[in-house]
Amino acid sequence: MPAAAGPALVTALSDDVDRLLAAEPAVRDDIPDAVHKMRVATRRLRSVLRSYRKVFHRTPIDETRSELRWLAGVLGVARDAEVRAERFAAHLEEQPAQERRIGRRLVAAERARYAAAHRVVLEALDSERYTRLVRRLEQLRTDPPLRRKRSRREATKVFASVLRTEFRALRRLIKAEPEVAEDAHVEHLHDIRKAAKRLRYAAEAADDVLNGPAVELAGRAKKLQSVLGDHRDAIEAMTTIRHRATRARSPHGRAAYDRMYRTESDAARKALSDYPATAEFLLRTNN
Repeated sequence: MPAAAGPALVTALSDDVDRLLAAEPAVRDDIPDAVHKMRVATRRLRSVLRSYRKVFHRTPIDETRSELRWLAGVLGVARDAEVRAERFAAHLEEQPAQERRIGRRLVAAERARYAAAHRVVLEALDSERYTRLVRRLEQLRTDPPLRRKRSRREATKVFASVLRTEFRALRRLIKAEPEVAEDAHVEHLHDIRKAAKRLRYAAEAADDVLNGPAVELAGRAKKLQSVLGDHRDAIEAMTTIRHRATRARSPHGRAAYDRMYRTESDAARKALSDYPATAEFLLRTNN
């Protein structure tokens, strides 16, 4: 007898809950990259619940997704500062000695932002709100709010239908890109990245049900997400550098900021040059 969609989805979600909870101790101990891992697990759960929402009763899932969005937002402030600190630290090796003081200031500022944001993360993890969220996540495994009729449908059909929906949504964004105004292009690419991420997570959740095709689709979506993630990181670093450059008073300071800005601009262009190849799979299929 074919596997039912509900139990198969609960199994996939259980793995994601495990990832989130397993990351918490490392976040509390401020282990490098721990915030990133917990943020990814949080976003993955929220995305899968969105993609497969028709299998569940809407209200409890919408409430859980809202709380996951809160947690991801708290983690995101710390993670974004951590990424910028790492990027700016890498610039130090490329700077002349007389300009490194500016680079070190940028790194120190982002590390201070991270430290402050990490304290907020710890407050969130110690809160009753987070405790309630954990209980909600555990209930997804023990007493999921499944819609009886939909959850009993054949898993292969339900999962394949979700992947087609997410695939087509991403492809529409890709095809619309040439018509997007220049001043909206960066945000449109960000929307494409988010849609690629939804497709990736939906496909990874379908791995055990659809096997090979889901694995391949997840891999292609991940590459697209990664390239556009590199682009987004560079753009956000450029914004920070540009803001700090307005305060530069010395020629060495302005030169240092200009050098870092050009490096990040080159990184953004490199990511965009890789983008068409990673998006090609969306345009050469009729799925």
